[in-house]
Amino acid sequence: MSNEWSRRDFLKTASAATLGALAAGYPCAMWAAEEEKIKPTADTVIVLWMAGGMAHTETFDPKRYTPYEKGLESNRVLSTFPAIDTAVDNIKVSQGLENIAKVMDRATLIRSYTAGDLGFILHSRHQYQWHTGYAPPQTVAAPHLGAFIARTLGPLNPAVPAFIDIGQRFDLGEGEELKAFHTAGFLGSEYGPFAISNPEQAVQSVRPPAGMSPSRFENRDKFYRKLMAKSPIMEYGSDYQQQSLLRSMDNAHRLLSSPASKAFDLSLEPKESYDKYNTGKFGLGCLLARRLTEVGARFIEVTTEYIPFVNWDTHENGHTRLVDLKKSIDAPIAQLVLDLEKRGLLDRTLIVLASEFSRDMMMEGKPENLVKNQVVVPDVINDMKYYGMHRHFTDAGSVLMFGGGMKKGYLHGKTADERPCTTVEKRVVIEDLHASIYRAVGISPKLSYDIEKRPFYVTKDGKGKPVMDLFA
Repeated sequence: MSNEWSRRDFLKTASAATLGALAAGYPCAMWAAEEEKIKPTADTVIVLWMAGGMAHTETFDPKRYTPYEKGLESNRVLSTFPAIDTAVDNIKVSQGLENIAKVMDRATLIRSYTAGDLGFILHSRHQYQWHTGYAPPQTVAAPHLGAFIARTLGPLNPAVPAFIDIGQRFDLGEGEELKAFHTAGFLGSEYGPFAISNPEQAVQSVRPPAGMSPSRFENRDKFYRKLMAKSPIMEYGSDYQQQSLLRSMDNAHRLLSSPASKAFDLSLEPKESYDKYNTGKFGLGCLLARRLTEVGARFIEVTTEYIPFVNWDTHENGHTRLVDLKKSIDAPIAQLVLDLEKRGLLDRTLIVLASEFSRDMMMEGKPENLVKNQVVVPDVINDMKYYGMHRHFTDAGSVLMFGGGMKKGYLHGKTADERPCTTVEKRVVIEDLHASIYRAVGISPKLSYDIEKRPFYVTKDGKGKPVMDLFA
């Protein structure tokens, strides 16, 4: 594949796959005959998505610290934060993550996640692969990890959407590319994400519009269904896709009248608890995730939000921006763990913190598969904006997991102590990471759904293998 594979190519193939999904019939689940019944260790999955490329050496895999000074040689910089101790003797993390450090004795930390080799690095392509398990382009619309779980296991609470996505807007840069994997694909609309772009406004998504009477809302719903019956989706879609769309509308309607809808209202949270999470949109997203877990959500993703050159997409000012990013994630993530533990929910809730790839000061891609540099890095740093990890690095990355049957205080994998800080022990690729998540909820990595008369597996070609060392 050419290294110049573009966003336009991505959108063309994603659009074609979506149209193919609409015409597809009922996707039947097919378990591998030889697969044994898997006993689940988790009922709910929460993905905490560090969108944009979280540098492992600046967060959960700190290396030698080199403080900023004018005239600093770029190649000397491995970490721009000093390492700090955690609740586990053999695990250190970077300064700024003090609260997460205190709950590391509840965690499994993978330091050897390796992103796919997808040619010229585009965030949306790597995010697509992480969330679906497949690298684009695909001939069918690949379902999101959460959609596979929703379709296979169904909701824990019939009134609560099985798949909820918190924090991502689609009216910003690369919005169309992000939409390509925020979907249930060929599985049908009812298994797609219940999207909440702003957790502070989540309650608005489970109430009729302000000032609208119940009778008027019912009439609007009936009118909308009539319009849908005449839409291109209904004209060209298969019977299964048509019915799936209508069922998704029924599910949304059921939520409106359910007591579980109160979980979406953050104003009901006691102020003392609310303030512990209130570091911004991501922090309140973690609070919403906790409340939704309490009422029986099956799969929840909370994102720091992908916007090109914003948040973890640190093409410059890497160090100064991470100071603020860490403040936004540190307290709420630790509080989410503590609150779920206090409520007796952590053991059956799998929390997964991850990012599409890591970052490095000097290297784009990885040593044996370098790609074209996208960021200018001077050999000598004379300006603070160049101090930080600004290039995309795919040969190592950190994934942090809590609860859901994972070991406590466990460190998995190792990376080199000197540049390039590549994976040197116990490499974990996306197929095996997904297989581990699926196994935790009782799904075989060999599970497939028949679509267009061929199997589509939950892990690529059904070859994902759960990393059993992660499990308690």
